[in-house]
Amino acid sequence: MSLQEKVMAEMKSAMKAKDSVALESLRAVKSELLLANTSANSKDGLTEEEELKLLQKLVKQRKDSAAIYTEQGREDLAAPELAQAKIISKFLPDQLSEEEIESVVENVILQLGASGMKDMGKVMGAANQALTGRADGKTISKIVKEKLS
Repeated sequence: MSLQEKVMAEMKSAMKAKDSVALESLRAVKSELLLANTSANSKDGLTEEEELKLLQKLVKQRKDSAAIYTEQGREDLAAPELAQAKIISKFLPDQLSEEEIESVVENVILQLGASGMKDMGKVMGAANQALTGRADGKTISKIVKEKLS
């Protein structure tokens, strides 16, 4: 079952349950998928990796918005954003713990023979590819910096 089919099935369930937050989240995912599929770059449709990146982007947008709302003392606006992020996250693979990310990053550093901050770009590229969909870039970046400095 493709991601689009999964989203449509979840949308039907959300409609039946009259779950407006889930419905709004799923419509956003559907919209992004349609935009990405119809863009000029996507002749054969999206790959699974591209779908994961798209979902991660949507989750990150929701979390960033929630953080801004919380900073401004607007918990009433932050709560729906976090709820939407949680719903969209259901379509992502299980997220790795920091220890698991560290071990992957250490392997990447060993494979590339990276020795310092000058190799951060190479390590980040390889680590992001190895951890696609299973860890967010911010956490990966933080761990890579710790390991290389």
